[in-house]
Amino acid sequence: MIRLKNTEEIDGIRRSCHLLADTFNYVLPQVKAGMTTREVDDIFVSYIKKHGGKPAWYRENFDGAACISINNEVIHGIPSKKRVIKDGDIVSLDVGIDLDGFISDSCHSVLVGNVKPEVRKLDEVTLECLAAGIEACRVGNRISDISKAVYEIATKHGYGVVYDYCGHGVGLDVHEDPSVPNCPSRGPNPRIQPGMVLAIEPMINLGVPDVYVSDDGWTVLTEDGKTSAHEEHTVAVFDDHTEILTDLNYKLK
Repeated sequence: MIRLKNTEEIDGIRRSCHLLADTFNYVLPQVKAGMTTREVDDIFVSYIKKHGGKPAWYRENFDGAACISINNEVIHGIPSKKRVIKDGDIVSLDVGIDLDGFISDSCHSVLVGNVKPEVRKLDEVTLECLAAGIEACRVGNRISDISKAVYEIATKHGYGVVYDYCGHGVGLDVHEDPSVPNCPSRGPNPRIQPGMVLAIEPMINLGVPDVYVSDDGWTVLTEDGKTSAHEEHTVAVFDDHTEILTDLNYKLK
């Protein structure tokens, strides 16, 4: 069931999203080669708790607040003291915050040091996919319009669009209906309505779209071992516009 949010609920979700944007603005410049993914996770946790929130992603058997995935890891990488970030890595940081019961969700991929041109282009195109998906998220359109916008840009560049995982509703829980696929789907295709709050998150692979789950039960990797990029925003739908709630530049508007 899709939970349409009222003004008060969207205000609460917006506050959570703005804290998440602040958190990313604080953490992203600190991600460097030589750090462990556990160190990055610790910075996230410290900042979020210091500002009155709590990480939304704590799960049984998942030891961390952020999903930190490197290179051919698509999503759900578990923070570790043994996982060291290296020069040339692309590191996706997927984090959610619970602030007074309101949930935010966003992901940004960090290019560390001397990243290969093809990886830099992959992330640039993934950001284009995200922007196109958000542009298509308008009252009167359908969820499939978001999917189509993402898919067409990615495949134009010859990239694989992950189909096993997708975006979703968010705001009062970490994962809500509807699912928001990044590629054409025969699943439910509801019309976009005011009050929807969605996490739109293209996961785009340099190679094939196929993925598998590692032995840790969480980390999702590309089937062919090639690099993946992941970008995500939480957005709220209104009658006449769609607001990017996790916009990193929200204070400048």
